[in-house]
Amino acid sequence: MSTERHLAAWLKAKAPGELRALLAGAGYVSNGDISPRDLARLLLQYPVALNALNSCTLPEVEALAAVAWLAARRHGDLPSHYWHGHDPGDRAVPRADVVGLLAGSEPGARADAEAVLDGLAGKVLVLPPYGKSVVVPNAVHLHLTDAAGLGRQAGELMSAHFNAPEVHRIAGALGLGKVGTREVAQRNVLAVLTDQARVRELLAEGPAAAQEWLANIVRNGARVRTHVFKTDAYSAKSSFRVSGSADANTEWLAARGLLLPAGAPEVAEVPIEVATAVLGEPRARFHPRPPSPPLELPDISGADGSAQAAALAAVSQIDRLIAACAVQPPSVRKSGGLAVRDTKRLAKTLGLAEEITRFWLDLTVQAGLLGAHAEPVPRPKGHRGKLPEPVVTLLPTSAYDEWRTGRTEERLVRIIVGWASVDAIFTYTADQDGPPVALTEPDHPYAVGVRYAVLEALGALPPGKGSGQDALPYLVARATWHRPHHAADMPDMMGCLTATLREAELLGVVARGALTQLGHALLDLLRAPETSDPSTETLVAALADMLPAPQVTAFFQADLTAVVRGTPEAALADLLDGMAARESEGHAVVWRFSPASVRHALDLGHDATDLLERLAAVAEAPLPQPFEYLIKDVGRVHGRMRVVRSGCCIRSDDETLIDELAGTRALRALGLRKIAPTVLISSVGEAETLAALRAAGHTPVLEAETGATVVERTATRRANLS
Repeated sequence: MSTERHLAAWLKAKAPGELRALLAGAGYVSNGDISPRDLARLLLQYPVALNALNSCTLPEVEALAAVAWLAARRHGDLPSHYWHGHDPGDRAVPRADVVGLLAGSEPGARADAEAVLDGLAGKVLVLPPYGKSVVVPNAVHLHLTDAAGLGRQAGELMSAHFNAPEVHRIAGALGLGKVGTREVAQRNVLAVLTDQARVRELLAEGPAAAQEWLANIVRNGARVRTHVFKTDAYSAKSSFRVSGSADANTEWLAARGLLLPAGAPEVAEVPIEVATAVLGEPRARFHPRPPSPPLELPDISGADGSAQAAALAAVSQIDRLIAACAVQPPSVRKSGGLAVRDTKRLAKTLGLAEEITRFWLDLTVQAGLLGAHAEPVPRPKGHRGKLPEPVVTLLPTSAYDEWRTGRTEERLVRIIVGWASVDAIFTYTADQDGPPVALTEPDHPYAVGVRYAVLEALGALPPGKGSGQDALPYLVARATWHRPHHAADMPDMMGCLTATLREAELLGVVARGALTQLGHALLDLLRAPETSDPSTETLVAALADMLPAPQVTAFFQADLTAVVRGTPEAALADLLDGMAARESEGHAVVWRFSPASVRHALDLGHDATDLLERLAAVAEAPLPQPFEYLIKDVGRVHGRMRVVRSGCCIRSDDETLIDELAGTRALRALGLRKIAPTVLISSVGEAETLAALRAAGHTPVLEAETGATVVERTATRRANLS
């Protein structure tokens, strides 16, 4: 029976939910059921098996590499186009040989090896029929045959990388007689290297330090970096470096053929025959246990408070960022990404670092809260030519309106789930040319795996302990153990890890170098079997426990600030944002009132009495007198001057003020002309006139042709491009 039929029979015993989980793990989503036969065919395909291989831990990769190495020794080299049309069962190997290669005769290690093979069966990387043989997908043989950490045969290495003089030199060092041809000399050398007794005798006669060095190499693989050989750039052949390697032990081993060129520059390899003589039997690398955390780790007192402050700040800053994009939409470049000048402007408006502003921009777009909007270009009357390309900007989406009305924990969970699943480390920019640009295409295909591995490493820290700068090597090692393929493909694993930690801290997932309650809930979600619609209830619950209840009142102080301890309810935040400027946020949010901020509230159609009543309704105590003075004073002068809609005019009952405006140098661009003791005419439109007057420190209001005050409101727009 073919492997595909065996696998289909095994899948028939699985529940529909288990089949859907396997399908989702392969990167496919199906609302209906899939037949076991179709799923078996899919799981054996090369890209699907390779995707599963990329999510393996280090011991799983080592076990699969051992299978591939044994298969190559038992069945020979891979045929061409092996991934197509060949049954994986044709390269089966004995399970006992796999366990022996990984663990030798040590009972504990053998049990670990058996457990790893059983786990790989659950990932469909060890295939049925299960029993005395091990069968793996074709992708494993293609990618891991040389990954077991076992050296190649001495004859293969010598033939591939040495010319005749080097072979004769080794024969002389071994005390073999002079011969006329390379073939005979190499045959004599191999007779020594393939005889385990003679290799052990040779080592016993040599320096003890060289023997220890060789044992250390073969216990950790077969290769070592050394300068003992130099490689010719044209022939790719290696020779002994005349100046030596500055390592007497390596030179002694290389001189006798116990260490041979590996083919890569500055890399040498212990032949498998020599490694077997040293160890007694071939042993592949096998690390069933992850690296342990350092003993000396910092305490994380205050981490809960830091996480709470970060989570509250994240929601607030994202909300304000989206609101700022609605007021003055940033431009999307034709080449992709957001205009750098607009990112700088948004950062200045929000009082944030540009790096954090870019991070929130990327995440909000990832979460579907901001989207591209193309402003149609109107065709002028009589115009028949090609219209210019529409200007594309970034605007809130309709999803933002729903998101903003949700509870704080639900709002942040949407952002966090998007962060956990995106193929990008947004704040890692070390490999970019020029200034970093927001909204560029994700370019870290293994970012999700590395993010998961970093959270796993943090999750293994002892309770109450965090990871400081000294623990970064541990985090890299532990993350590499969880996702060796992903870590190996990251050009700067330390930089990527540091950026990932920074992003996690901004979201409240990590605080003081340790996972928060939210971080543990996210890790549990990532550990769960893959599904098309993962439940986020545990994340919402963790955030609800971590965050204080939304506040509906504020504490007003005599210095014209309002303080909300915790996170303000949306209605309270809207009220205060409309009348004051945010000064700081975290455990508490602080707003500062000023004449300009109160004038803005009056421009929206409120009067001074209304503003005072609305503030009093949300105040924890009676409003301090400075608030009443400020609002009443601004309200008294607000509207003293009127901008008339007629192209436009400025009128005021205060003739002195009209004369003052007519002579103000800052207003010359308006081309003001006095047409009556109480009226000026402007050469520009009402919007520009209002803006110039306000910039000069005045407080005009807009008046309709009927004489009624016009409330200035900005029309709500939403993104129109998906």
